[in-house]
Amino acid sequence: MAVSEEKKKEMQDPRTQAIASTIRVVPNFPKPGIMFQDITTLLLNPPVFKDTIDLFVERYTGKGISVVAGVEARGFIFGPPIALAIGAKFIPLRKPNKLPGEVMSEEYELEYGADCLEMHVGAVQAGERALVVDDLVATGGTLCAAIALLERAGAEVVECACVIELPELKGRERLNGKPLYILVESHS
Repeated sequence: MAVSEEKKKEMQDPRTQAIASTIRVVPNFPKPGIMFQDITTLLLNPPVFKDTIDLFVERYTGKGISVVAGVEARGFIFGPPIALAIGAKFIPLRKPNKLPGEVMSEEYELEYGADCLEMHVGAVQAGERALVVDDLVATGGTLCAAIALLERAGAEVVECACVIELPELKGRERLNGKPLYILVESHS
């Protein structure tokens, strides 16, 4: 697959190299065979954490995005500062039974079972332009559920944004052509 000029420029950005170098890979966590991508080490480095947020903000400023939807739980770390910087509202997409009041739900399949995302009814208005934020895309199931939930509420999902992609798990292919912006590819 050919790499676009934009992607080449991003890959050469010293900020993305610093981000990649601060992510710790923990073998066999939470179960044997999993190479866990630990972003807590990135969060312990304020300049690199700031660069992570800045790269997303640079991309989404002026794009008419009015909603940043963060996927529980690590999307809650990156989503709010992006939303504040671009003048958008932040909507938490939560696991079941975490939100009070009336919710909309979207079930999805995981490698080892099923899960569900919920958001408040009325959090998104028809026609709003939304960005979905999470720390990592692996198989793409969670992002697909987030997109479906927001679109069912009438939002236009403009793009998904993740710090890390595990390309060998082909999550990008499950997004049905929805753009995915990532800062770091991990081939662990």
